[in-house]
Amino acid sequence: QIQLVESGGGLVQAGDSLRLACVVSGRNFNAYTMGWFRQAPGTEREFVAAMTWGGGTTVYADSVKGRFTGSRDNAKNTLYLQMNSLKAEDTAVYYCARHQARRSLEQIRSTRGYDVWGQGTQVTVSS
Repeated sequence: QIQLVESGGGLVQAGDSLRLACVVSGRNFNAYTMGWFRQAPGTEREFVAAMTWGGGTTVYADSVKGRFTGSRDNAKNTLYLQMNSLKAEDTAVYYCARHQARRSLEQIRSTRGYDVWGQGTQVTVSS
């Protein structure tokens, strides 16, 4: 049974940095696109970043481009999200997710493209 466990969230001030991690249990981690999403209270879950299975390509939401960096270590079955220059509007629960198909780029910016989710980690940025 595959499991995704996020960590690294916390309470920080605007302008600070945080690094989130997502450890994935199970096999074939390196065969799937992995994504980061976030959800603030009263809003829908939104796309943040996605990393292709080999780690060669990362795509970002416009709202985080230039501030966030996604990466993955396939040897450690771990996904990362380095978040710099944090803003109050980045406050949300952050989730990692595994794409529903191997070596696929279908709907990687949509929650519909993913079928396995972590429990989330809270990020709160005070202004």
